[in-house]
Amino acid sequence: MNALNPADLRLLSHTTSDGVTTRELLLGDVTATLWSPEHAAPGTPLVLLGHGGGRHRHHPSMSGRARLLAESGFRACALDVVGHGPRPGTPYDDEQVDLLRAAFETDEPLGPVVEPYNADLARRTVPEWRALLAGLLAVPEIGAARVGYWGIALGTAIGVPLVAQEPLIGAAVFGLFWSSSLVDAARRITVPVELGVQRDDELVPFADGLALYDAFASTKKSLHVNAGEHAAFPRFEAASAVRFFERHLMA
Repeated sequence: MNALNPADLRLLSHTTSDGVTTRELLLGDVTATLWSPEHAAPGTPLVLLGHGGGRHRHHPSMSGRARLLAESGFRACALDVVGHGPRPGTPYDDEQVDLLRAAFETDEPLGPVVEPYNADLARRTVPEWRALLAGLLAVPEIGAARVGYWGIALGTAIGVPLVAQEPLIGAAVFGLFWSSSLVDAARRITVPVELGVQRDDELVPFADGLALYDAFASTKKSLHVNAGEHAAFPRFEAASAVRFFERHLMA
Protein backbone atom coordinates (compact mmCIF):
# COMPACT_ATOMS: atom_id res chain seq x y z
CA MET A 1 0.00 0.00 0.00
CA ASN A 2 1.48 3.33 -1.07
CA ALA A 3 1.49 6.16 1.47
CA LEU A 4 -1.13 8.81 0.78
CA ASN A 5 -0.27 12.51 0.76
CA PRO A 6 -3.10 14.59 2.33
CA ALA A 7 -2.13 17.47 0.04
CA ASP A 8 -3.24 15.37 -2.95
CA LEU A 9 -6.89 15.42 -1.84
CA ARG A 10 -9.12 16.36 -4.77
CA LEU A 11 -12.54 17.93 -4.27
CA LEU A 12 -14.64 16.88 -7.24
CA SER A 13 -18.26 17.44 -8.23
CA HIS A 14 -20.86 18.71 -5.79
CA THR A 15 -24.63 19.03 -5.66
CA THR A 16 -27.01 20.71 -3.23
CA SER A 17 -30.45 19.39 -2.32
CA ASP A 18 -32.78 20.41 0.50
CA GLY A 19 -30.08 22.40 2.24
CA VAL A 20 -27.38 19.70 2.14
CA THR A 21 -24.34 19.93 -0.15
CA THR A 22 -22.80 16.63 -1.27
CA ARG A 23 -19.24 16.69 -2.62
CA GLU A 24 -17.28 13.76 -4.06
CA LEU A 25 -13.64 13.37 -2.98
CA LEU A 26 -10.63 11.44 -4.26
CA LEU A 27 -7.32 10.80 -2.49
CA GLY A 28 -5.12 8.41 -4.44
CA ASP A 29 -7.47 5.50 -5.12
CA VAL A 30 -9.60 6.25 -2.05
CA THR A 31 -13.14 7.32 -2.99
CA ALA A 32 -15.04 9.41 -0.44
CA THR A 33 -17.99 11.76 -0.04
CA LEU A 34 -18.46 14.86 2.11
CA TRP A 35 -21.90 16.08 3.18
CA SER A 36 -22.27 19.60 4.60
CA PRO A 37 -25.00 22.04 5.57
CA GLU A 38 -25.45 24.30 2.54
CA HIS A 39 -23.93 27.36 4.23
CA ALA A 40 -21.52 25.61 6.60
CA ALA A 41 -18.82 27.86 8.02
CA PRO A 42 -15.18 26.91 8.56
CA GLY A 43 -14.85 25.01 11.81
CA THR A 44 -18.22 23.22 11.49
CA PRO A 45 -17.84 19.93 13.43
CA LEU A 46 -17.05 16.92 11.25
CA VAL A 47 -18.18 13.31 11.82
CA LEU A 48 -16.41 10.47 10.00
CA LEU A 49 -18.78 7.65 9.00
CA GLY A 50 -17.65 4.02 8.77
CA HIS A 51 -19.84 1.76 6.62
CA GLY A 52 -20.73 -1.84 7.38
CA GLY A 53 -19.35 -4.94 5.69
CA GLY A 54 -20.50 -5.36 2.10
CA ARG A 55 -21.75 -1.76 1.98
CA HIS A 56 -20.22 1.48 0.68
CA ARG A 57 -20.20 5.23 1.21
CA HIS A 58 -23.45 5.83 -0.73
CA HIS A 59 -25.40 2.99 0.87
CA PRO A 60 -28.70 4.35 2.29
CA SER A 61 -27.43 3.69 5.82
CA MET A 62 -24.54 6.08 5.14
CA SER A 63 -26.35 8.79 3.20
CA GLY A 64 -29.19 8.69 5.74
CA ARG A 65 -26.86 9.21 8.70
CA ALA A 66 -24.95 11.87 6.78
CA ARG A 67 -28.10 13.83 5.98
CA LEU A 68 -29.29 13.53 9.59
CA LEU A 69 -25.96 14.96 10.73
CA ALA A 70 -25.95 17.74 8.13
CA GLU A 71 -29.48 18.75 9.07
CA SER A 72 -28.25 19.01 12.67
CA GLY A 73 -25.35 21.30 11.75
CA PHE A 74 -22.48 18.84 11.18
CA ARG A 75 -20.35 17.95 8.21
CA ALA A 76 -20.11 14.18 7.57
CA CYS A 77 -17.60 12.19 5.53
CA ALA A 78 -17.52 8.53 4.46
CA LEU A 79 -14.92 6.63 2.45
CA ASP A 80 -15.10 3.29 0.67
CA VAL A 81 -13.09 0.51 2.30
CA VAL A 82 -11.00 -1.47 -0.21
CA GLY A 83 -13.14 -4.10 -1.93
CA HIS A 84 -16.31 -2.08 -1.31
CA GLY A 85 -18.19 0.25 -3.63
CA PRO A 86 -16.07 1.17 -6.66
CA ARG A 87 -12.78 0.07 -5.03
CA PRO A 88 -11.67 -3.38 -6.24
CA GLY A 89 -10.32 -5.92 -3.81
CA THR A 90 -7.25 -8.09 -4.14
CA PRO A 91 -7.43 -11.87 -4.72
CA TYR A 92 -6.93 -12.16 -0.95
CA ASP A 93 -10.02 -10.00 -0.36
CA ASP A 94 -12.06 -12.12 -2.76
CA GLU A 95 -10.95 -15.28 -0.97
CA GLN A 96 -11.91 -13.87 2.42
CA VAL A 97 -15.33 -12.75 1.18
CA ASP A 98 -15.97 -16.27 -0.12
CA LEU A 99 -15.03 -17.66 3.30
CA LEU A 100 -17.41 -15.24 4.99
CA ARG A 101 -20.28 -16.19 2.70
CA ALA A 102 -19.64 -19.86 3.36
CA ALA A 103 -19.55 -19.24 7.11
CA PHE A 104 -22.93 -17.51 7.00
CA GLU A 105 -24.43 -20.69 5.55
CA THR A 106 -23.32 -22.83 8.49
CA ASP A 107 -23.98 -22.84 12.21
CA GLU A 108 -20.30 -22.27 13.00
CA PRO A 109 -19.36 -19.14 15.03
CA LEU A 110 -18.61 -16.23 12.71
CA GLY A 111 -16.16 -14.43 14.97
CA PRO A 112 -13.10 -16.56 14.11
CA VAL A 113 -13.72 -15.87 10.41
CA VAL A 114 -14.78 -12.22 10.55
CA GLU A 115 -12.38 -10.79 13.11
CA PRO A 116 -9.03 -11.62 11.44
CA TYR A 117 -10.09 -10.30 8.04
CA ASN A 118 -11.69 -7.17 9.46
CA ALA A 119 -8.54 -6.54 11.49
CA ASP A 120 -6.60 -6.64 8.24
CA LEU A 121 -9.07 -4.22 6.63
CA ALA A 122 -8.53 -1.93 9.61
CA ARG A 123 -4.75 -2.12 9.18
CA ARG A 124 -5.17 -0.92 5.60
CA THR A 125 -7.98 1.59 6.17
CA VAL A 126 -6.80 3.48 9.26
CA PRO A 127 -3.93 5.20 7.36
CA GLU A 128 -6.41 6.12 4.61
CA TRP A 129 -8.79 7.70 7.11
CA ARG A 130 -5.97 9.64 8.78
CA ALA A 131 -4.66 10.98 5.47
CA LEU A 132 -8.16 11.90 4.32
CA LEU A 133 -8.87 13.68 7.61
CA ALA A 134 -5.63 15.66 7.40
CA GLY A 135 -6.45 16.64 3.83
CA LEU A 136 -9.97 17.73 4.75
CA LEU A 137 -8.91 19.87 7.70
CA ALA A 138 -6.39 21.65 5.47
CA VAL A 139 -9.17 22.83 3.14
CA PRO A 140 -9.90 26.48 4.11
CA GLU A 141 -13.68 26.12 3.86
CA ILE A 142 -13.55 23.23 6.37
CA GLY A 143 -10.84 24.54 8.68
CA ALA A 144 -9.91 23.40 12.16
CA ALA A 145 -13.04 21.44 13.00
CA ARG A 146 -13.81 19.25 15.99
CA VAL A 147 -14.02 15.65 14.82
CA GLY A 148 -16.08 12.59 15.74
CA TYR A 149 -16.37 9.04 14.42
CA TRP A 150 -19.51 6.90 13.91
CA GLY A 151 -19.31 3.31 12.68
CA ILE A 152 -21.28 0.10 13.21
CA ALA A 153 -20.12 -3.51 12.54
CA LEU A 154 -17.17 -3.23 10.09
CA GLY A 155 -17.28 0.48 10.90
CA THR A 156 -16.48 -0.47 14.50
CA ALA A 157 -13.74 -2.94 13.52
CA ILE A 158 -12.00 -0.09 11.69
CA GLY A 159 -13.14 2.75 13.93
CA VAL A 160 -11.82 1.48 17.27
CA PRO A 161 -8.18 1.28 16.11
CA LEU A 162 -8.64 4.55 14.21
CA VAL A 163 -9.88 6.44 17.27
CA ALA A 164 -7.13 4.84 19.36
CA GLN A 165 -4.50 6.23 16.96
CA GLU A 166 -5.95 9.56 15.79
CA PRO A 167 -5.73 12.29 18.46
CA LEU A 168 -7.97 14.67 16.49
CA ILE A 169 -11.05 12.48 17.04
CA GLY A 170 -12.81 13.67 20.18
CA ALA A 171 -15.90 11.41 20.43
CA ALA A 172 -17.05 8.11 18.92
CA VAL A 173 -20.12 5.91 18.44
CA PHE A 174 -19.62 2.17 17.86
CA GLY A 175 -21.65 -1.03 17.84
CA LEU A 176 -22.23 -4.64 16.80
CA PHE A 177 -18.76 -6.19 16.64
CA TRP A 178 -16.72 -8.88 18.39
CA SER A 179 -14.46 -7.71 21.19
CA SER A 180 -11.32 -9.86 21.20
CA SER A 181 -9.53 -8.15 18.31
CA LEU A 182 -10.44 -4.68 19.60
CA VAL A 183 -9.79 -4.81 23.34
CA ASP A 184 -6.18 -3.60 23.19
CA ALA A 185 -7.13 -0.58 21.05
CA ALA A 186 -10.22 0.13 23.17
CA ARG A 187 -8.05 0.37 26.27
CA ARG A 188 -6.26 3.33 24.64
CA ILE A 189 -9.48 5.26 23.95
CA THR A 190 -10.23 7.94 26.54
CA VAL A 191 -12.62 10.17 24.55
CA PRO A 192 -16.40 9.93 25.12
CA VAL A 193 -17.88 6.74 23.65
CA GLU A 194 -21.37 5.43 22.97
CA LEU A 195 -21.67 1.69 22.23
CA GLY A 196 -24.75 -0.11 20.91
CA VAL A 197 -25.34 -3.86 21.31
CA GLN A 198 -28.23 -6.24 20.63
CA ARG A 199 -29.28 -8.46 23.53
CA ASP A 200 -30.34 -11.30 21.20
CA ASP A 201 -27.60 -10.89 18.57
CA GLU A 202 -27.15 -14.23 16.81
CA LEU A 203 -23.82 -13.18 15.28
CA VAL A 204 -22.02 -11.21 17.98
CA PRO A 205 -22.48 -12.72 21.47
CA PHE A 206 -23.91 -10.31 24.02
CA ALA A 207 -20.88 -10.96 26.25
CA ASP A 208 -18.62 -9.58 23.50
CA GLY A 209 -20.45 -6.27 23.59
CA LEU A 210 -20.08 -6.05 27.36
CA ALA A 211 -16.38 -6.92 27.14
CA LEU A 212 -15.76 -4.21 24.57
CA TYR A 213 -17.64 -1.64 26.64
CA ASP A 214 -15.63 -2.55 29.73
CA ALA A 215 -12.38 -2.20 27.77
CA PHE A 216 -12.89 1.45 26.81
CA ALA A 217 -10.77 3.65 29.07
CA SER A 218 -13.12 6.61 28.74
CA THR A 219 -14.76 7.95 31.90
CA LYS A 220 -17.61 9.20 29.73
CA LYS A 221 -19.11 6.14 28.08
CA SER A 222 -22.64 4.87 27.52
CA LEU A 223 -23.90 1.35 26.73
CA HIS A 224 -27.15 1.06 24.75
CA VAL A 225 -28.69 -2.43 24.94
CA ASN A 226 -31.71 -3.23 22.76
CA ALA A 227 -33.70 -6.41 22.36
CA GLY A 228 -33.53 -8.17 18.99
CA GLU A 229 -31.10 -9.87 16.64
CA HIS A 230 -28.16 -8.37 14.76
CA ALA A 231 -30.15 -6.87 11.88
CA ALA A 232 -32.78 -5.42 14.24
CA PHE A 233 -30.49 -2.63 15.48
CA PRO A 234 -33.03 0.17 16.03
CA ARG A 235 -33.14 3.16 13.72
CA PHE A 236 -33.80 5.45 16.68
CA GLU A 237 -30.19 4.85 17.77
CA ALA A 238 -29.18 7.16 14.92
CA ALA A 239 -30.95 10.07 16.61
CA SER A 240 -29.20 9.17 19.86
CA ALA A 241 -25.84 9.26 18.09
CA VAL A 242 -26.54 12.75 16.74
CA ARG A 243 -27.46 13.99 20.23
CA PHE A 244 -24.24 12.39 21.52
CA PHE A 245 -22.18 14.37 18.98
CA GLU A 246 -24.09 17.54 19.79
CA ARG A 247 -23.09 17.16 23.45
CA HIS A 248 -19.45 16.39 22.79
CA LEU A 249 -18.57 18.28 19.60
CA MET A 250 -20.79 21.36 19.82
CA ALA A 251 -20.76 22.11 23.54
